[in-house]
Parts: sequence; C-alpha cells; structure tokens
Amino acid sequence: MIQKELSTKHVLGIKYLTPQDIQLIFETAESFKEVINRPIKKVPSLRDVTVANLFFENSTRTRISFELAEKRLSADTVNFSASSSSVKKGETLLDTVNNILSMKVDMVVIRHPAPGAPAFLANHIDANIINAGDGTHEHPTQALLDAFSMREKLGDLRGKKIVIVGDILHSRVALSNIFCLQKLGAKVKVCGPPTLIPKYIKELNVDVEYDIRKALEWCDVANILRIQLERQDIKYFPSIREYTQYYGVNKEMLDSLNSNVIIMHPGPINRGVEITSDVADSDQSIILQQVENGVAIRMAVLYLLAAKR
Repeated sequence: MIQKELSTKHVLGIKYLTPQDIQLIFETAESFKEVINRPIKKVPSLRDVTVANLFFENSTRTRISFELAEKRLSADTVNFSASSSSVKKGETLLDTVNNILSMKVDMVVIRHPAPGAPAFLANHIDANIINAGDGTHEHPTQALLDAFSMREKLGDLRGKKIVIVGDILHSRVALSNIFCLQKLGAKVKVCGPPTLIPKYIKELNVDVEYDIRKALEWCDVANILRIQLERQDIKYFPSIREYTQYYGVNKEMLDSLNSNVIIMHPGPINRGVEITSDVADSDQSIILQQVENGVAIRMAVLYLLAAKR
C-alpha cells in the first residue's frame, strides 16, 4: 500500500519520521524538482497558506531555501528575525509565537539555539511546525536533502557506506543524518578528533574512525562538516592548522584512493580548513546539487504538512 500522507503533522526531527514518511518526501521532492527547473517555477499548491519563518539564530542558506520554497508554492510568508524583535526586550518564545499566530499564521518554520524549542511550540500552539535547526539537536530538512542528493547519485542507499567527518559533537546535521541514513538502510561511520566525537555515539550503532584516510577508503560518500567554533566554549583541538593537517580533505588524498568518493558539505564551507577549494569544486563534489535539492525537499515538506491541516 502506497503512503499518501505523512504520519505526523510536524517535522521536528528525523527521529519522529518513519522510513515511509522519508520515501514520501523524496517522491514529492522529485515532482517539485521538475517544477523548479521549468521556465515558470511557481505552482499554486499553498495559495492562502501563511508561513512564518522564525529565525532566532543567524542563517543564510536555510532561510533563503525555505523562503524560496514557500514562494514557489505561492504561500504568503512572514519573516521574523530575533535580532530586530521584541525578544531583545525580554519577550518569551511562546509570547512571540502567539503574537504571530494571532495574525492567522498556518505554519511555522523555526530555527532556535535551544534544543527542543520546536517540540515545545508543537505542544503549545495550533500550527504545523518545521524544525530548521534547534541547538545541537536536529536539522531534519538538511538530512533529508543530503540523503536525497546521495540517492540521486547512488540509487537505493541500502548497504551504502557513508562517513560523516568533523565536528560531530556540536553538529545537529550529523545527528539528523545518522537517523535518516540508518532508516534508509545505509551504514554510517563518523570520523574526527576524539574530543569532537560524542561519548554516546556508539549507542546509535555508529562506528568511529579516527584516521581520515581509512575513513575515506571505506566509504562511498564523505559528508564533511564545518568546525563550529561559535558553539565551542573550550578548545577541543590545539589549532585550526593542526585540525586541517589531520582531518582536512584535499585533492591529493582523494586522487590516491582506489574509489571515486562522493564529497558533500552542508555549508558554509571553511575553504582550506576542513576541505580545500579544489575538492569543493571538483567533479566528485555534489555540494551545489545539495543546495538545489534543498529547495525541492523543503517544498515537499511544506506541501505534505499543509495537507495535514
């Protein structure tokens, strides 16, 4: 039996989606990918639906990607930035959102520094909530677009080997990717300095590799994460230069491997730190495809949640 709608009215994390939900989002995104490559890129699917984009943390790619997805679906959008709002005057998250909802908003896309903020809202307000990143917890639409991009290159991800490299400890992208890839049957490893690997990681059935070369020799895809210095309250490694020396991915290293590893990065890229420019811009990189697929995936999520109203 083919699933026609999501099993949930919110997208709070990959943890709460079923494998069937993920497949439905992918199938819907494929249809929307055709739309965004047409001369006229708009469809009236979300006409009369109002979406509030609430970004309590800075974001460029995710915010623009969601805004573009909403406009492609003909939704009305309200953009909210905490830096220029009453939050600065002490207003609570719930008051802020209730004030916006009183303007008859149907859906809320929220990025917040506190883990659990989207789930808190989902329990208190009557609107569909999409988590656009909450603290170091989850970033579900990024994991969906990553897995969708891998599937375009590799086909079925069952049995495929994916390594996530870098700052696993502070990354919401890593956690969402692990949940998503495992639900699709892929094998997942993480690689990085011991200080940036969470202690609980093995409880998630994820293997740890501390040698970047061995990790690249093992995998079909390397998803390379940014060092999140803004989330680090202490020094986790001696210097950026030393991190690059031990965990940076360069073209010479890739060319010496026996297989053609696919390179991904959720952005923004620190060129010359975790990845060199000649790797980011190489034929093995699908970083720009990830950006394009981000709009299609977010259109699919918005469209499927609107159907649950």
